[in-house]
Amino acid sequence: MGYKAWFQCIKEECRASYPINSIIYRCKNCGSLLEVRHDLEALAGSSAKEWMKLFEDRYKSTQWPYGSGVWGKKEWVLPQVDNENIVSLYEGGTNLFWAERFGKMLGLENLWLKLCGNSHSGSFKDLGMTVLVSQVKQMISEGAPIQAVACASTGDTSAALAVYCAAAGIQSIVLLPKGKISVAQLVQPIANGALVLSLDTDFDGCMRVVKEITQDETIYLANSMNSLRIEGQKTVGIEIVQQFDWEVPDVIIIPGGNLGNVSALGSGLLMMRELGLISKLPRIVVAQAERANPLYRSYLKNFETFEPIQAQKTLASAIQIGDPVSIEKAIRTLKQFNGIVADATEEELADAAALGDTTGMFNCPHTGVALAALIKLINAGKIDRAEHVVIISTAHGLKFTDFKVRYHEGTLDFPCRYANKPIELPARVDAVREALEHALQKRREQND
Repeated sequence: MGYKAWFQCIKEECRASYPINSIIYRCKNCGSLLEVRHDLEALAGSSAKEWMKLFEDRYKSTQWPYGSGVWGKKEWVLPQVDNENIVSLYEGGTNLFWAERFGKMLGLENLWLKLCGNSHSGSFKDLGMTVLVSQVKQMISEGAPIQAVACASTGDTSAALAVYCAAAGIQSIVLLPKGKISVAQLVQPIANGALVLSLDTDFDGCMRVVKEITQDETIYLANSMNSLRIEGQKTVGIEIVQQFDWEVPDVIIIPGGNLGNVSALGSGLLMMRELGLISKLPRIVVAQAERANPLYRSYLKNFETFEPIQAQKTLASAIQIGDPVSIEKAIRTLKQFNGIVADATEEELADAAALGDTTGMFNCPHTGVALAALIKLINAGKIDRAEHVVIISTAHGLKFTDFKVRYHEGTLDFPCRYANKPIELPARVDAVREALEHALQKRREQND
């Protein structure tokens, strides 16, 4: 159908453009970040109803590669890549969890979690990595000199990069901050054959190094400053609306670290509005850990200034970032979506994650940050209890079992309100009966 995408500078006064198969991460004219732009006039040649029907027909089908939640929207994402170069692990299509019990605790009737961690590598990063690695495979087939793909990571990006590169037969390189990610996150790239470099620094230090080494065009950059990642991640907003029968929720809450996910979410929703699939936009809320909250600090100043900070150690390790690469895009998105930024202390995020777990969730600490932000915003009257709210759960709780074990053992630096320790007993029926009677009586009292 002649659909086309290209890179374009985000600065209004520049707007320089580059071919989609260029090895480029920032504008050559002004140094700003790039974004992927689409020929909306060509896309508008199909009506909103036609796009909806096409996306519905493809959704979770077995027709390669369109059963993927990302590639089912190929025309809106990366139309020029050849299907034989697409590297897909059936990403997207993750379920919406109706958080009925948790919502009722807060007086909300319509609270949902988008479980992006129910994916191959266990996080929403799969959505962007399938696009990036597919484009790399396409460029290699066209003669590009790329020998490896590299990223700095706090865990989830490295896992997604490693698994998609393994599926593609391309070498991956991951730079991780030593001692600052979970064991589960560390073992993922190791298992998938990545060259793992554990650096004695934090994420921001790893990011500085990877930006230097990827100036060599044989090593391709996979961090979210590469806007190909954003193109895959933008499908999460489209998919949420699709799963609600093309109705737009009132509020979407997303954890924020390097902040590429914020602009990605906004990008998909804006594209839907521009092509007539929706007529309104949700409010976007970004939730940050208090120990790594540069966006929140800027929000308190109405985004008039932004100052990077030295992020402190937080349980929400994947968003322990003090100098986010995608800050300009994130602020622009929040202004377009009447956005809010909130933060959460370590105790607040841990308790919120644990309380959610008691209602059937299994939360990563970053989802705990979003849940804690929700609680604070409801109590402050900034989210109405009648609103339809969706929280984006960014990763699977199984990647953070060390966090959960420490919480329930009560070994964190604060009281753990919802800790649930195993009861050690002798192997006698009377001892078990006594423990059951005591526990069930306690539960009855709590429910009265």
